[in-house]
Amino acid sequence: MMFDIINKRFWFFLISGVIILVSIISLVTFGLKAGIEFSSGSEARVSFKTEIDRTELEQGLAELGYDSAIVKSVLNEEGVFLIRTSQLKEEEQEKLGVGLADRFGNFKEEIEFRVVSSEVSTDTVRVAGIALAVAAVGILLYIAWAFRRMPNPFHYGTCAIIALLHDTVVALGVFSILSGILGWEINLMFVTGILAVIGYSVNSTVVVFDRIRENLARDTKSDFEVVVNSSLVETMSRSLNTSLTTLFMVLALLLFVGSAIQNFAIVLLVGIIAGTYSSLFIAPSLLVVWQKREWGRFISWLPLPAGKAEGR
Repeated sequence: MMFDIINKRFWFFLISGVIILVSIISLVTFGLKAGIEFSSGSEARVSFKTEIDRTELEQGLAELGYDSAIVKSVLNEEGVFLIRTSQLKEEEQEKLGVGLADRFGNFKEEIEFRVVSSEVSTDTVRVAGIALAVAAVGILLYIAWAFRRMPNPFHYGTCAIIALLHDTVVALGVFSILSGILGWEINLMFVTGILAVIGYSVNSTVVVFDRIRENLARDTKSDFEVVVNSSLVETMSRSLNTSLTTLFMVLALLLFVGSAIQNFAIVLLVGIIAGTYSSLFIAPSLLVVWQKREWGRFISWLPLPAGKAEGR
């Protein structure tokens, strides 16, 4: 017996709507803290021979005159901290290093400084924004061209863009929660992760759309909703298996590689889960809604009790 997934499309829209609402609330409440690549400043990587915690380090920095310094523990690296300050000159970096050594003892490893000027951070923000915009436009045009022989090819491209926006907002929302709770900052690895999520989301969606195209070519008599549902069922196991194997790889990276790709791995982890959901339950459902012109039906469906909404 074939699963009737598309018939429950409004429930999937409702679930996504709730998740997106939570993500937007999180973004408004916590926001996204800009890393050093996106806001000028200095960042020092330190570790000490004596064991200290983050609170002690923050107190020590305050005593040295760095009240606004941000201290983060490095994932999977015990006793290693990142200290974020305003942009420091070379002599100021040396002064900070000497002050920390006097306060906490010798460093386990030589202190490492990284400095980004305001000009470089501004250029980084601009280039990242351009990259995301170009990726979105390129995806829309490519999918519209790939499905040019189908009726309304831009419907396919637009649905794919909506699905990837869904995945991006969810990834941003989850990261903003981590930013608010753990103090994580966005950096270039974060942008790389977002671009990877976009690529993964579109790839998963195209797999389903391609099967819809094949089945429509073979079966011209069945209702569009029936063809979309059968195509979705046929590709579901492949999509889930691909997502699971990719998730295992990302988890391995997160657990064993550590802080260097922390942001990339977390964003990709969330994006894969969201992308699998949107490619299976959101993008194909949007195609059906567009084909049947049901844009107003979802609003009228919402107030109905579950029993009456069954089958809608």
